Order: sequence, then C-alpha cells, then structure tokens
Amino acid sequence: MLAVKNEDLDKAAILYERYKKKLYNFFLYKNNGDKEKSEDSVQQVFYRMIKYRQSYKEENNFKVWIYTIAWNIQHQDYKQQVKMDDLRANYQITEEYTPVDDRHQAVQHALKLLPDPYREVLLMSKFLGLKYEEIAEINNCSVGVVKTRVFRAIKSLREVYFKIS
Repeated sequence: MLAVKNEDLDKAAILYERYKKKLYNFFLYKNNGDKEKSEDSVQQVFYRMIKYRQSYKEENNFKVWIYTIAWNIQHQDYKQQVKMDDLRANYQITEEYTPVDDRHQAVQHALKLLPDPYREVLLMSKFLGLKYEEIAEINNCSVGVVKTRVFRAIKSLREVYFKIS
C-alpha cells in the first residue's frame, strides 16, 4: 500500500488480487446474493483505496484499513435500504417462511434474523477472518465489546437456528 500511496498505482493490482475474493464474498452475503451489486461494491472499495491513498499511514494495518472502507460502503448502502422488518428485529417467524431441510440454508436464514451488531461481528470474525483487535479498530470500540458481541451473537444464532430448523 505504501507503493500505491507513493503513486505506484500498478501495485494496486496486487492488492486487488489479494483482497477481491474475500471482499466480494462479504458483499455477496450483505447484498443477499446480488452478484452485480457485490461486484460494484468491490470496485468501489478499490476506487476509494486509490482515491484516498494519501490518508493511509504506514503504521496502519492495511487489512483493517481496507475492511473499514468496505464497511463504510456497506453502511452507506444499508442506510438507503428499508429498515429491518419486525421479523429480524423480534426473531419472529412469519407464515411465509418454510423451514428448510438444508442446514446451510437454515444457518444463512438464521444469520439474517440476527440484529445487525451481532451479524456484523460474526461476519467479520468468522467469514472475513479478522482478529478481534482488528474488528474493534474498525468499529471504534474495545476488544471486550467485540468479544461480548461475538459471544452473544453465537448464543442468539443458536436460539434462532433451533427455532427455524
């Protein structure tokens, strides 16, 4: 990243190849499987990386910096969407939902029903492979808060999963 910051923009391609798949999967989940929107979001991350390259500091962890950009893009998109419905907010199962036999689908559905803070820490820790310290830095909170959220998220996920499966 330091090379990119120092105007060697060809090095951005290396960073793109290294992070595009994880970022795409993150956005794919957050965008409910919308491949086109997820691809656009990944492109937006790297556009902003280049645009704001001068704000990168050598002492920064690049992984945290790039995921913070991704997180900000996702939150901006989220603000434009409709607020969570009662189903997600109250863990209620609607009549429209038909229990699924596939455990993977049930887990995916249960994740969607979690409150945002819980779902977010699970995505960051389990799917993106970020360390608690990195998640804390991205969310501007303490590691203790992250650990508590992960604990509660797993507990809530288990409860929701067994209600719907």
